[in-house]
Amino acid sequence: MDVGELEHLIDGVRAGTVSPDDAVAQLRRLPFTAVGDSLVDHHRAIRTGMPEAVYGQGKTTAQCIEIVGELLAHGSGPVLLTRVSAATEEAVLAAHPGGFARAGSVLWRAPDPHRTANVLVVSAGTSDVPVVDECVLTLQAYGFRPDRLTDVGVAGLHRLLAHLDRVTSADAVVVVAGMEGALASVIGGLTACPVVAVPTSVGYGAGLDGVTALLSMHAACASGITVVGIDNGFGAACALARMFR
Repeated sequence: MDVGELEHLIDGVRAGTVSPDDAVAQLRRLPFTAVGDSLVDHHRAIRTGMPEAVYGQGKTTAQCIEIVGELLAHGSGPVLLTRVSAATEEAVLAAHPGGFARAGSVLWRAPDPHRTANVLVVSAGTSDVPVVDECVLTLQAYGFRPDRLTDVGVAGLHRLLAHLDRVTSADAVVVVAGMEGALASVIGGLTACPVVAVPTSVGYGAGLDGVTALLSMHAACASGITVVGIDNGFGAACALARMFR
């Protein structure tokens, strides 16, 4: 339930189109509901403006099915499931059809884009695309219409310069890069808009599963770059959702 749904419920009680008992039945699930081992947070959208997302890694398939079912049955906003295996994704979609799947994430009830910010998600390499996909799907869940630009890393900088107008015209840029993570600093030096950098675990031994890119982005000479955790495309999208509230 979000602020709009709560206001609609109160208006319905006031107008007599919703009975007090029905209103109480809906409000009883606030702020959270026990579903097996999980406490599903129906109050998060009211507090933060963003609905609860379901982090699938470490959860069983049955738990993912139960939690997603609770959110779909007792809310009308978008429902996002991230970081699941192909088998879990298939099982959850069989139990709850109608979701859109990409790169181990599934989105149900994607809202019509209502945020006007022009967000560009850029990746250094094709190997970074799964993190791009997670970020794009999360941005769509929060009402953005994101644009994508992939495989424009610094090893072939002319590829990025060929799309420079798309970078400089964006209201915000998410930069997804592994290896040494240099692309974030490059883009941070080309545009005045907010830049959120996502280090990825892509790279050979000295890349240290993304630690090198993470530290490089924190040490970027382009000032004011926001850096999220390794492979955290979801977190980058959430950072922008907060910025553009």
